[in-house]
Amino acid sequence: MGEGKLPSWLETHWTRPLHLAVTFALALLLLQVVKLYLRRQGLLRALRLFPGPPPHWLFGNQRQFYLEKELQQFNVLPEQYPCALPLWVGAFQVLLNIYDPEYAEILLNRRDPKIQHGYKFIIPWIGRGLLSLEGKKWYQHRHLLTPAFHFSILKPYIHVMNDSVCRMLDTWEKLSTQDSSVEICEPIRLMTLDSIMKCAFSVQTSTQTESFSTNYLSTVTKLSELIFCRLYNYFYHNDLIYRWSSQGQEFQALCQIAHQHPAKIIQERREALKNNCEEDKIRKKKYLDFLDVLLCAKNENGEGLSDEELEAEVNTFVFGGHDTTASSLSWIFYCMAMNLEHQHRCREEIRNILKYGDTITWDHLDQMPYSTMCIKEALRLYPPGITMARELSKPITFPDGRSLPTGMTVVLNIWALHHNPTVWENPQVFNPQRFSQENSMKRHSYAFLPFSAGPRNCIGQEFAMLELKVGLALTLLRFELLPDLEKPPIPMPHLVLRSKNGIHLYLRPLH
Repeated sequence: MGEGKLPSWLETHWTRPLHLAVTFALALLLLQVVKLYLRRQGLLRALRLFPGPPPHWLFGNQRQFYLEKELQQFNVLPEQYPCALPLWVGAFQVLLNIYDPEYAEILLNRRDPKIQHGYKFIIPWIGRGLLSLEGKKWYQHRHLLTPAFHFSILKPYIHVMNDSVCRMLDTWEKLSTQDSSVEICEPIRLMTLDSIMKCAFSVQTSTQTESFSTNYLSTVTKLSELIFCRLYNYFYHNDLIYRWSSQGQEFQALCQIAHQHPAKIIQERREALKNNCEEDKIRKKKYLDFLDVLLCAKNENGEGLSDEELEAEVNTFVFGGHDTTASSLSWIFYCMAMNLEHQHRCREEIRNILKYGDTITWDHLDQMPYSTMCIKEALRLYPPGITMARELSKPITFPDGRSLPTGMTVVLNIWALHHNPTVWENPQVFNPQRFSQENSMKRHSYAFLPFSAGPRNCIGQEFAMLELKVGLALTLLRFELLPDLEKPPIPMPHLVLRSKNGIHLYLRPLH
């Protein structure tokens, strides 16, 4: 009798379990494919009334809207697609961009949460403050922080801002400004950081000339870049993958550096406040800094903010207060340089209320109507915040009858709104008269949103406008601003609007 072939070990022991495992894996894969297919079909149905640029079946619209072209595209698309257009991020995620004032009003007056996808990336850095909080906790913090931005608190800050701006201008006067242009963004960021550190912590030394400032600024700049890179790398959206990546480890190390200074100051100030005499001394200071106000703030139950909450709000104030203001002031100076007739008119207005070397006061601010119009027109052309996004917590119906279901992501595209030709005539032209009292009254109140609007509008907008007016007035008294036409800036979306290659101006001293 011939000896038959023996079955292999694999056949005898593993064939059936292996078949089951493969079958189970294929079933799971098929289920996931079906879920993704149904998700895409659901999105297509929801957006059937919102035409937009045709997406690639896999990459969506990402190839059409890469970073360097995104803002240019949104200068022209509103004319082709009125009010709104969907942009696909890959095959299964879509963002409805809106840029119509009536659409914006409806969205901003609802209570839909911010999309946490992006905000969760910034929490390890700035913590859970007004920027990232939602619901009841957000309202509690907003209520406690509102007194910190009352005009009686802001009024003395004008002297701090005067000093910081003048230090920057003194440095500029020492530069060779006749034959070469100066990159203005970095020195303006140092100046606004100097100002915000004094307003937040009563720091008495100039951070424009000390290593702390350059170290902190480089830390903040790198953190911003890492967060922005993470937003555009979908593998890094996974916390585990990001934590073990080289970028993730660098981000964690920089967060620790960024936390050290605020945490130390908060602890020292908290200890000092345990002494009642110290509290009386704080209240009698020539100005209350942001931290003073927050430490003394109490809710109806007599409870204040914890150290962790204090640090989050201070970090939010420092980040928002220096980076967005620096971006705004840099682009305002660029607009002045490109529009000399308006620059000259602003300078004459300022000379009528100030002389070279004078200190600007609170009472001067209302005597600058034309300069204020120029500031607003620059903020229209170059808003510091490009977009804000909400995830719909309930269905929404827009004024033209088009609707979206719960769960959709809606992006208010402020850049597109500010450049929408159906809202603004000749939107690429710098025309401060758009903001005359007469023209402003005719315009929809949600057409101009550099500081957002509705219940979640920017709590620090008065602080920002104060610093922009001081910066513009003192600079135009001392310098004529001229563009370097060989180095035009390239606006790029970032956490705040930046120029890819900086902003280069000729600074001609006037005295």
